[in-house]
Amino acid sequence: MDERCRTRYPLLLVHGLGFHDHARLNYWGRIPEKLREHGAEVFYGGQDSHAPVSSNGRFLYERLQEILAHTGAEKVNIIAHSKGGLDSRWMITHLDRGAHVVSLTTVATPHHGSRTADLLLRLPDRLVRAAAFVCDLWYRLLGDREPDSYEVFHGLTTERSEALNKETPDVDGVFYQSFAFVMKHLYSDLLLWFPCLVVRLVEGRSDGLVTPDSAAWGSFRGVYTGSGSRGISHCDEVDLRRRRFTGKKSRKTTEVSDIAEFYCGLVEELRENGF
Repeated sequence: MDERCRTRYPLLLVHGLGFHDHARLNYWGRIPEKLREHGAEVFYGGQDSHAPVSSNGRFLYERLQEILAHTGAEKVNIIAHSKGGLDSRWMITHLDRGAHVVSLTTVATPHHGSRTADLLLRLPDRLVRAAAFVCDLWYRLLGDREPDSYEVFHGLTTERSEALNKETPDVDGVFYQSFAFVMKHLYSDLLLWFPCLVVRLVEGRSDGLVTPDSAAWGSFRGVYTGSGSRGISHCDEVDLRRRRFTGKKSRKTTEVSDIAEFYCGLVEELRENGF
C-alpha cells in the first residue's frame, strides 16, 4: 500500500441533499475505500439529508468533536458534496471558527443558489408546502431527525443563498477550494436528463442540478467533465454507479475517466500542501 493519500489531518466526507451515510449503501461508492487503500483516514458526516443548513451545521460540529476525540487529531480536512458544502461552511464560520478545520473542498455545491429553484418556488405556496410535507415524511422514515424540506427548498434560491453568503464569510486560516462538473449531453445520465434539461433552459450547462457559476467558491479549480462522451453528472460525482466512466485516458486535467481516482488526486494535493 502506498501512502499518497495519507494527509496530516483525517478526512471528513460530508454528503449532500437527499441521502444518508450508510455502511452497506455508501453515498460515496468506491471513493472511501480507494482513499483508504492509499493511506487516508476517512470519516463521515452523518447529518440529516433534508434539514436546514444551520441544523446540519450544528450536527456536524458535534460529529467533528467525536472525530477529534477518537483520532487525537487537532483538525480535519472536509470534502463536501452538493448541499453538504453549505452545511460545512455554516459550521466552520458560526461554530468552529476554523479551530478544528484546516481545509474545505466543495464539489458541486450550490453556493450561489439556483435560478431554477427561484422559478419553481413561484408555484402556489400550498403546493410547495404539500411537496415539503411528503418529503419530510419520507426522509423521517429514512432516518432524518429534523427534516424541514420547506426551508431546504427556499434555502436553495439565489436570494437566500446570497444572504447566507453575507452571513457566513470565510474564516481566516481555512483553505477553501471548489470544483464544478458538467454533463456533455442530456443522455449522459438517464436519472438526471429531465432536471438537466430544465436547468439548461433556465441557467445553462450543469451536472444536471448545479451550474459551474453556482459551484464556484474560494479557490475555484475549474469545470470538470468525463474523458468519454457522456460527461459527469451530479450522481457521478459520488460514484453512484460504482465503476469508472471510461477506459479512455485524456491529457486534459479537467477530463476524468474514474471519479475515485479524481478524489485520490484531490487528497494527494491536500497532502502535498501540508494538510
